[in-house]
Amino acid sequence: MTPKHKNFEEEIEQEQSSNGNIKKSKHIQTHYKTWFLDYASYVILERAVPALDDGLKPVQRRILHSMKQMDDGRFNKAANIIGHTMQYHPHGDAAIAGAMVTLGQKDLLIETQGNWGDIRTGDSAAAPRYIEARLSKFALEVAFNPQTTEWQLSYDGRKKEPVHLPVKFPLLLTQGAEGIAVGLATKIMPHNFIELIDASIDILHGREVEIFPDFPAGGYADFSNYNRGMRGGRIRLRAIIDTVDKKTLAIRSVPFGTTTTALLDSIVKASENNKIKIKRIVDNTAKDVEMLVELPAGVSPDVTIDALYAFTDCELSISPNCCVITNDKPEFLSVDELLRLSTKRTKMLLKWELENKKAELSEKLFFSSLEKIFIEKRIYHDIEECETWEAVLETIDRGLDPYKKQLLRDVTEEDLVRLTEIKIKRISKFNTFKADELMRSLEEEIAQVKHDLKHLTEYAAAYFLSLKKKYGKGRERKTEIRSFDNIQVAKVAVANRKLYVNRSEGFVGTDLKKDEFVSECSDIDDIIVFMRNGKFVVSKVSGKAYIGKDIIYAAVWKKGEERLVYNVIYYDSISGKSYAKRFAVTSIIRDKKYDITKGGDKSKILYFTANPNSESEIVTVYLNPASRARKKVFEFDFGNLAIKGRGAGGNTITRYPVRRVVQKEIGGSTLGGIDIYFDEIVGRLNTDKRGTLLGSFDNGDLILALYSDGTYELTDYDLNNHYDIGRLKHIEKFDMGKTISAVHYDGKDKNFYVKRFNIQKAAKGGPFQFISDSKGSSLIAVSTAEDPVVELEYLKGRAKEKITDRLKLNELTGIKGWKARGNRLSRFRVTFADIIHPEENEAQPEIVPREQEAAAGEEEKSSGKKADQLDLF
Repeated sequence: MTPKHKNFEEEIEQEQSSNGNIKKSKHIQTHYKTWFLDYASYVILERAVPALDDGLKPVQRRILHSMKQMDDGRFNKAANIIGHTMQYHPHGDAAIAGAMVTLGQKDLLIETQGNWGDIRTGDSAAAPRYIEARLSKFALEVAFNPQTTEWQLSYDGRKKEPVHLPVKFPLLLTQGAEGIAVGLATKIMPHNFIELIDASIDILHGREVEIFPDFPAGGYADFSNYNRGMRGGRIRLRAIIDTVDKKTLAIRSVPFGTTTTALLDSIVKASENNKIKIKRIVDNTAKDVEMLVELPAGVSPDVTIDALYAFTDCELSISPNCCVITNDKPEFLSVDELLRLSTKRTKMLLKWELENKKAELSEKLFFSSLEKIFIEKRIYHDIEECETWEAVLETIDRGLDPYKKQLLRDVTEEDLVRLTEIKIKRISKFNTFKADELMRSLEEEIAQVKHDLKHLTEYAAAYFLSLKKKYGKGRERKTEIRSFDNIQVAKVAVANRKLYVNRSEGFVGTDLKKDEFVSECSDIDDIIVFMRNGKFVVSKVSGKAYIGKDIIYAAVWKKGEERLVYNVIYYDSISGKSYAKRFAVTSIIRDKKYDITKGGDKSKILYFTANPNSESEIVTVYLNPASRARKKVFEFDFGNLAIKGRGAGGNTITRYPVRRVVQKEIGGSTLGGIDIYFDEIVGRLNTDKRGTLLGSFDNGDLILALYSDGTYELTDYDLNNHYDIGRLKHIEKFDMGKTISAVHYDGKDKNFYVKRFNIQKAAKGGPFQFISDSKGSSLIAVSTAEDPVVELEYLKGRAKEKITDRLKLNELTGIKGWKARGNRLSRFRVTFADIIHPEENEAQPEIVPREQEAAAGEEEKSSGKKADQLDLF
């Protein structure tokens, strides 16, 4: 190899002069050290990361500047705007077009016309030659002011462009931003327009603020780990999923960052992988998002909703990273700090504008005063005989000398020249009264500007309020803030496999279809297997796995399941005794073999049962007839044993050989009923003491849920159940002996009714409609208290006097069937009704007898108006 190619980094770049001599030389390695840094700086500062001052990337700023230059109030072709922007942006038209479409889709700075695409469906915009745009009124008001704009030359030096636009609004937080640069990235979430204005006003008044994102597509969001938008934070987003009926779900929104197309594909993929069971999905998205998911028979809508969140893009996580350019370098800030700095800059720009306005008004007042003196004192007559320009200016200046002390500033030569430019027509028609009125109005404006400058904080707050009033309509929060529960994937995974076991040879798996069927399972389940020698192991579900010979039990295993208790009698070969023990397996190391005996080589399990709700049992133990025991048959009660860990040795039941053990009877749950809580925030049941305690539940117990649409349902206490907290009126442990008292409004005849009924059948089911299903009907209040009281307000007599009464529901109506409409609550026009809880009733025990209310109704009737003709709405 020649020395020339020995080392690339040692090559020398040579530039030669015209005579062939070496002009300079430089190592390529030196270029590498500077080129990459230059490139990284350029990408960070000029392409990917928005500026703190105006919240815009350079391409966005140049688009808006071009649109301002082209603005005449009419729409311009997007292609023309792109071409005009290329005077300032040193990149291709595709980059400008993409940035312009993104700005247009945010519906804030650009008013669009034509097909600009849809962020919900992912549909792209039409070609730039087919779509049009112009600056919005909001953009014209907040983003442009040549007097407060710093200018620089464009990339080719032919044009001037703004360094930053004088944006008087937290634009970056409103629109959000995302960009990937060299070595860093930024991801700022969009926030709500109105909430940002309110928060800016709070900052102006020195109050602490906390802001959360608001996404244009709506949906649910959990900001519990938002971390103020800084690195390390995390946002959980969910689509809105409604239950249309038992066989149909409706997806009403898409999480930010995905589209209906991508969401549909993720659902189809999850279905193909047997993670969820659906019949079909139909995308009916038009003005609003609507994707209908049809379920096959026997599939729970609640479990499917959880599975959609667990296995599809119906739930996404976003990691914010608030990075902006400030002082020509990237800086990581919190969104609270970003809003504080933006508000501070807005206040500074408003002060700058006021100072400019004050200077302009002062200049107008000065020249108006100068002009009045020039004309009223007829100074213009003195210049008629002047022969030179210098003499003219000197004469005018001398004529103004007696009045200069009255002027706002000194008179300059430029002022004198302007006086000479006043036309004779204006002098001849000069009106002193109008001139005085003009000067008076200018003085008032200057006084107002000075007041605003002195009270700048109040002025800035009023500015934000005016923006809210003019542009806030229709910009209310779209994303509903919620606290999400953690979905346990194993519980919602579809059982898409069948588990089989070959006991004698020791194999377990989903491919052993000729062997004994165990249960259904999913791909992500774990299985637990016990063998006769006292060993057990937990392993992942697979097609075929060897565990060990002589399997006595195999099942799907759930981590942390404390109520599943194993009752075991085993023979210990070391001591020769038989022991009984009860234990649960709540945590293990996967694929590790555990021993529930004392470790003898010939130890073996004599009796084994798995009890889902910690049931005890009584067994009959038969000893070997050849043993020396006096009593060769006896009973043993597992209920006398405490539930311990899997490593406990157990209690001795006999020292003689056991021939067999037979179950005699099953006992009750040793651990008793399980306490079920209802979390009102997420609408779910739990055993973690979150929310309200519904009670202790055992086998066969049910939950009663009553909804605002006048329906009730009875459900089991499965923790996968979901209750619509938006409609839920009341939830409790079902007691067939309790009477349900309800106040409801009938939308058909527009009257309030009261009814009392019992649920006669304690069986899971629903929803069942127990009030009118006519339009406008609703359940006003409901209670299962023994002696409920209704508080109502009604208008009495011709004077419409508002009366507040309390009535005992037991006296208003008797117990009827659940389909009965019930009795009228009052003959008057009821404006308010509610059922008083017992503790509230004790505080104010005065109850109005039914007879008194009836007598008042007769008085109303005799007044000539029929109470049943009065409409509530």
